[in-house]
Amino acid sequence: MNGHPSIESEHRFDVIIIGGGISGINAAYRIQSELPGYTYALLEARDSIGGTWDLFRYPGIRSDSDLFTFGFSWHPWNQDNPIAEGGSIAKYMKETAKEHGIDKHILHRHRLLSANWSTADSTWSLNVDNDGVEKNYTARFIIFGTGYYDYHTPLQTTIPGLDDFQGEIIHPQFWPEDLDYENKKVVIIGSGATAITLLPKMAEKASRVTMLQRSPTYILSLPNRNTNLLGLFLPTTWFRKIQRISWIWTSRLFFLFCQKFPWLARLILRLSVSRQLPKHIPHDPHFRPRYNPWDQRLCVCPDGDFFKSLHTGRADVKTDTIDHVTPDGIQLNSGDKLDADIIVTATGLKLQIAGGANISVDGKKMSIPEKYLWNGVMLQDIPNASFVIGYTNASWTLGADATALFITRLLKNLESRKMIAATPKMPEGSQIKQRRLLNLNSTYVSVAEKNLPKAADRGPWQPRDNYISDYLFSQYGKLDDCLELTKGPSLRLRAKLQ
Repeated sequence: MNGHPSIESEHRFDVIIIGGGISGINAAYRIQSELPGYTYALLEARDSIGGTWDLFRYPGIRSDSDLFTFGFSWHPWNQDNPIAEGGSIAKYMKETAKEHGIDKHILHRHRLLSANWSTADSTWSLNVDNDGVEKNYTARFIIFGTGYYDYHTPLQTTIPGLDDFQGEIIHPQFWPEDLDYENKKVVIIGSGATAITLLPKMAEKASRVTMLQRSPTYILSLPNRNTNLLGLFLPTTWFRKIQRISWIWTSRLFFLFCQKFPWLARLILRLSVSRQLPKHIPHDPHFRPRYNPWDQRLCVCPDGDFFKSLHTGRADVKTDTIDHVTPDGIQLNSGDKLDADIIVTATGLKLQIAGGANISVDGKKMSIPEKYLWNGVMLQDIPNASFVIGYTNASWTLGADATALFITRLLKNLESRKMIAATPKMPEGSQIKQRRLLNLNSTYVSVAEKNLPKAADRGPWQPRDNYISDYLFSQYGKLDDCLELTKGPSLRLRAKLQ
């Protein structure tokens, strides 16, 4: 049982991981495999692991990254479809956690309320809510694997007259299990990955589904079955590794191509979309974004399902702005009106760090938006804590794994040098310029900037977006650059039970 026959009875751990999503499960595996002598627990606020993939239940929810890189490198996705539905991803994560014994370290319904670092004791004290009962835990190191979505509050957007609507108003983040949209008229407000996913799925039952967008996004159709002759000749383990590496490099090169030659990328994407559209829907203005490819995240469309739905006559796209919502639909500024029984506000997600928990050092609350992120893994002035933030231009898991590998290397280094704490510090008089943490100009990212950590134009404070360089840093990067180390008796809080 990995040294924890009764994890519920323990309240002191060398490492505590917050969040049972893709980041938390990955970090747990890296801790137990790279640091087998360490004790750890994973605190999950909900009664099931899976994170986003267990929480979001809207029709057709799926990954917008390929599962060959979004899946774990140490437990590869073993299906042939690169894009998978949410239920399949959640099942894959649960089976993975069970197979590797990670599930025995999980404390469900344990929501972190606050965490305070004590310099005198070199430990974190965690205040946790467990079904209304407050509990206290102690850890030497914390890994915040909470992602950057607010699970409790959606992104607030102003839609004039929305309260006057007499039909149903749905936000995808809180999709009702019993919502009946069969033979109903549906308007989806938004043009991001959620809207692109919802439209073809809802069009299967609804009488009419219209995606109302203020501005278009780039959509890339992707065959949802990976066919590679190497799989017929190579051992499965080898094939999956080669497949993963291939997708990492292909995705990276495509991103760099879009950044280097935006005009050519625009042309290629335009030709791809144009040949999939029905004759009654023109490319312009509905599929001509005002920005360059990868200035915002590219939307993936498996097997062209979005475009196929437009051919059925039950799905449509409207590019316009809202004047006001009426009791039975939406009045547009162009003078057109969209009748609706259901309005879906797919306008983005609210971002936050550390799951909204209060973080303090020696009783002083830390303001996360005022802190710089050190090498993409730790926050300025906050000791022995890592914040897992993945990529916006590649699979989240790649960034999460680079972070987890760095953490295990850091802990090994601290222990070998008889150090007990590591704290990122900004040198006095540093001449740095602030940069965006996330390299996207999407509305929900711009709105959230005031709640996210800072990044800078130089040094270990630069934002990261390249898995290859981040992986190399996790293995060989400098540990003493702007990282203050503290001597101490032992990095571990207690001996691991056998």
